[in-house]
Amino acid sequence: MKRFLKSTVAGVALAALMSSLPVVAAETGLDPNAKQGGGIVITYKDDVATLDPAIGYDWQNWSMIKSLFDGLMDYEPGTTNLRPGLAESYEASADGMTYVFKLRQGVKFHNGRVMTAEDVKYSLDRVTNPKTQSPGAGFFGSIKGYDAISSGSAETLAGVTVVDPQTVKIELSRPDATFLHVMALNFASVVAKEAVDAAGADFGRKPVGTGAFKLAEWTLGQRVVFERNKDFWRPGLPYLDQITFEIGQEPIVALLRLQKGEVDVPGDGIPPAKFAEVMADPAQKARVIEGGQLHTGYITMNVTIAPFDKVEVRQAVNMAINKKRITQIINNRAVPANQPLPPSMPGYDKSYEGYAFDQAKAKELLASAGLKDGFETELFVMNTDPNPRIAQAIQQDLAAIGIKASIQSLAQANVIAAGGEKDQAPMIWSGGMAWIADFPDPSNFYGPILGCAGAVQGGWNWSWYCNEDLDKLAAQADSMADPAKAAERNALWSQIYGKVMADAPWVPVFNEQRFTMKSERMGGADALYVDPVSIPVNYDYVYVTDVQ
Repeated sequence: MKRFLKSTVAGVALAALMSSLPVVAAETGLDPNAKQGGGIVITYKDDVATLDPAIGYDWQNWSMIKSLFDGLMDYEPGTTNLRPGLAESYEASADGMTYVFKLRQGVKFHNGRVMTAEDVKYSLDRVTNPKTQSPGAGFFGSIKGYDAISSGSAETLAGVTVVDPQTVKIELSRPDATFLHVMALNFASVVAKEAVDAAGADFGRKPVGTGAFKLAEWTLGQRVVFERNKDFWRPGLPYLDQITFEIGQEPIVALLRLQKGEVDVPGDGIPPAKFAEVMADPAQKARVIEGGQLHTGYITMNVTIAPFDKVEVRQAVNMAINKKRITQIINNRAVPANQPLPPSMPGYDKSYEGYAFDQAKAKELLASAGLKDGFETELFVMNTDPNPRIAQAIQQDLAAIGIKASIQSLAQANVIAAGGEKDQAPMIWSGGMAWIADFPDPSNFYGPILGCAGAVQGGWNWSWYCNEDLDKLAAQADSMADPAKAAERNALWSQIYGKVMADAPWVPVFNEQRFTMKSERMGGADALYVDPVSIPVNYDYVYVTDVQ
């Protein structure tokens, strides 16, 4: 799931919400050491699920989509600092309820057509229309008319208006402290209507955007190839001529190929079984890049499937899991978690103790729920190491309190699909897909994965937990757009997550640090390889140093 890796306060964005002055795009300078040309090889074990920006929402396809498409807003590379993207500038009303975006002139889609404000409106209408089944639709809930389009009573967002071919106005139904961040998400990417119409349900395999790269080849189960968009609207970018994503590569094999110079970035990261060996070898360690991330790995329990519809059962599972033992499986590259928010996120409650590891108490809770002899269930897990091993540890902990969980070890896309079906997955270990914040704000750990908006077909709220009272509190918190109310807003989010943990739809397991590697020929700042937006790599700005 996604995404931003570093904890920063988006003060600039919040201040912009309160300003009526136009904010103009500030271009980031090009790397003076960069060379144009060449290609790189990225490996993945599993095939790509989709390249449709309205649908794609996993670790693997996020950066790929980011390089094919653009939104009105963007981030400075390697940071969480907002800047205009397809918008040349924007102006916000003093009350934070209206935004007017001026579009860049002459931006072309990959099919050669010039983008206009009509495309922006179409794209926002499309992502929020329930027919699209976008897992990101709920992010746009503050736009006027969202309730009508999401209920099916309207086909377009009333709050999005085309002023002229280069100007789009967006009106909100309430102030939203996260709005500019939402406009920088992949879900807000601008797509070409004619391309969507022509491809239909296959648009995810025939993407047409305005991004730095365009799709050149997709051979299912083998490779995906991007080529440089020579008409890209940022002059001088991208540096690379081609990116080849090789599919079906086991992570250990990918590491060996990296050592031989055949691979430039192992997309699935450093295999846990090889981590100690890599870090002990100075030559390999020199190619390792470490980055912090706003991450939580967790177990979901589907509250609509018995017996997880009983809070005592969910609380018992929270008490049954030995989190310290699980962190050892990943070479202690994480710390045990006790709540949905990671420690570096605003709103994290340092005073909250969580559920103690107490299997005797867990058995008592099961007995109070009428399940003293336990029960049988299924635990879904992504089949890339170390996730099956973590699932086995979870299985053992559950067995200790009488819960017999059979492990369903599947490809990432299959686990995601099962989670998005209301009655398919009683439990899911989120590893390999675990939540990394889309933007550095506590709201992002609620709406898509714990709020009612995410508990829909194809959504990412795999616990199917929906507490309408908490949804109202979440909306109240997000309406606090005034930076002077930041402390009050964070306190409210702490209260919300405390109530979530009382209902226990999740077992937060750990907060993980991120490690990746690159080949010796790769150039560009380290931050581009642990980019907080373009996970895992900001392909638009990296380059190779061996171009002649």
